[in-house]
Amino acid sequence: MLYPLTFQPIFKERIWGGRSLEHLFQKKLPPQIPIGESWEISDRPGDASVIAHGPLAGRNLRWLMEHHQRDLLGDAEPAGDRFPLLIKLLDAREKLSLQVHPPAHLAAELGGDPKTEMWYIAQAEPGAELYIGLKRGMTRPEFERKVRDGTVADCFHRLPVKPGDAVFLPSGRVHALGAGIVLFEIQQNSDTTYRVFDWNRVGLDGKPRELHVAQSLASIDFGDFEPGLAGGIPEGGLSLKRRSLAANPLFVVKEFHADRGAEMPVLPGRLQIIGVVSGVLEVADETHQIAVRSGEFCLLPACLGRVTCRAQSASVFLHVQAGE
Repeated sequence: MLYPLTFQPIFKERIWGGRSLEHLFQKKLPPQIPIGESWEISDRPGDASVIAHGPLAGRNLRWLMEHHQRDLLGDAEPAGDRFPLLIKLLDAREKLSLQVHPPAHLAAELGGDPKTEMWYIAQAEPGAELYIGLKRGMTRPEFERKVRDGTVADCFHRLPVKPGDAVFLPSGRVHALGAGIVLFEIQQNSDTTYRVFDWNRVGLDGKPRELHVAQSLASIDFGDFEPGLAGGIPEGGLSLKRRSLAANPLFVVKEFHADRGAEMPVLPGRLQIIGVVSGVLEVADETHQIAVRSGEFCLLPACLGRVTCRAQSASVFLHVQAGE
């Protein structure tokens, strides 16, 4: 019954967002508002992705989890009773807040959920940078002092980035996006974020946005100094090269560069997600075929048999496998 699935995006207005998803990926954004996030595959309360095509069009991911969980996930571990991953596109026209997500061993005590994620940079303006981890030698007392005097951004390690770069963000790693970046976000199914500092700006309601200093200080890994970019060395043949970006118990992510006509082998029996960065992929099983374009994602349920992913043009795409 299941087949390769695509979903309708869920757009999120953010004070730091922009309109880049419109011209980069031809997303039909609501007019005249800053869109910071497009939730591409989501099973969050009130935000369940709706299937975009095929016999199940109009059903959502929540319904799939309730009625076809085994066929959908296979051996992948759900997040409680929910889909294990949350897949997004982010457009940071301005800097995001300096923030952290709670580690698994503290999340329940702090009233949140752990959130480990990975960022893949799709576009970055010249001089774009991330705030990732702490400067070497930074101590908790010094960090707390700088939180109080409004200079805590000085504590963060800054990392210049360009398209194709990736970073891994385990729960407990302080981080923020700099301005002028569009990225693919692969994350644990969670929406808990603790803000340390938000550049003294106001939110969409005209009021200062809430900070979570106590929760942040409890969550931050104060031994996490100056992390670098993620990713190994490209491997493969002339027409199809792959690079490992992340491998952890929650998800495994690889980047592929494919010439026109190249095929990526798809192993059956596993939950997989394809996200196209550039170009067009034809994804087909025995009964359905769909073109997946840049800025789009395709979910391959674990129950599928033979699936082919063929590049219809020179393409770059991400392959995501949920943890088991």
